[in-house]
Amino acid sequence: MPLHLKNPHSILAALEKRPADVIEVRLPPRGGEAWDAVRAAAARLGVTTTTSRAAARKSPRRRGKPDQKTERTGAGEAVVRPLPGLPLGELFRDAVSRAGGQGLWLALDCLQDPHNLGAIFRTAAFFGVQGVVLTADRSAPLTGVAYDTAAGGVEFVPFAMPVNLGRALEVAREAGIWVLGSSEHAEQDIATVARDRPWLLVIGNEGRGLRRMTLERCDATCRITPRGGVTSLNASVAAGILMAALAGPVP
Repeated sequence: MPLHLKNPHSILAALEKRPADVIEVRLPPRGGEAWDAVRAAAARLGVTTTTSRAAARKSPRRRGKPDQKTERTGAGEAVVRPLPGLPLGELFRDAVSRAGGQGLWLALDCLQDPHNLGAIFRTAAFFGVQGVVLTADRSAPLTGVAYDTAAGGVEFVPFAMPVNLGRALEVAREAGIWVLGSSEHAEQDIATVARDRPWLLVIGNEGRGLRRMTLERCDATCRITPRGGVTSLNASVAAGILMAALAGPVP
């Protein structure tokens, strides 16, 4: 079923990466720079555009102030076919050699919130993550909300959606990738994790963390050590900190 994307950044990324999958773009009557870029890209690529006059009556701009709602997620939208994802074997085929002997991948163990899912994809695209594994069951689906929160990130990071996460971790290990679980109960801090090897970082469920069977399949586990009075983080924030630590240059 097609997605209805409302963030101009996610729409622009879809236009640039796979214009044949963009069925229609509905432009807001009053847009900003991001919507202007969408309009120009759609015209250049021959994608059908329309303008909603009804949206104009519902979203008037205030004099002298930019219409932030229209710029980011206002009346405009695009109808886009969802990405199918890759077969698991293809995601990890020649992975280590393609990443120059290092590289970073992600696996998400039953993440439930589509906003967290989208935020993680956005951060993964920022840090050049090589691929993401999503569990097909008991996880948030890649809906329009996730695509919009990712602001184009889903278009730039390959992903696979296997039924069995445990099998995916084994496939990654067979490809020469080390599996690193994230857990607040781990003894090792992320700052001390070796950076001279390829890692598949596993992020757990927002409430329960990693499942026991997932933890048992990890080569190592790590934590983010709290420095203040709050001892827990949102899943996407924690994932971003871990990606920043692992994706940087080797000391």
